[in-house]
Amino acid sequence: MPITAKITPALCRAARGLLDMNQIELAAAASVSKNTIVDFEKGRRNPTSSNLAAIQRVLEEAGVEFTNGDAPGLRLRKKKR
Repeated sequence: MPITAKITPALCRAARGLLDMNQIELAAAASVSKNTIVDFEKGRRNPTSSNLAAIQRVLEEAGVEFTNGDAPGLRLRKKKR
């Protein structure tokens, strides 16, 4: 089973920036409240595992690839031609 990169508040903010997606758009696409996104990105609380998975899924489906390793990060996937 592949290791799934863990999304952090900073990576969530960075992913939205790469995608030019605001918190309201991400919340709607992930079917969570805007407060869930705001509180997560500010480090106030961690969403439930299902909400966190939904947030990450939306960002990945939009083209973000979360990376593993000593310095976790993200990048935009290359579009298939």
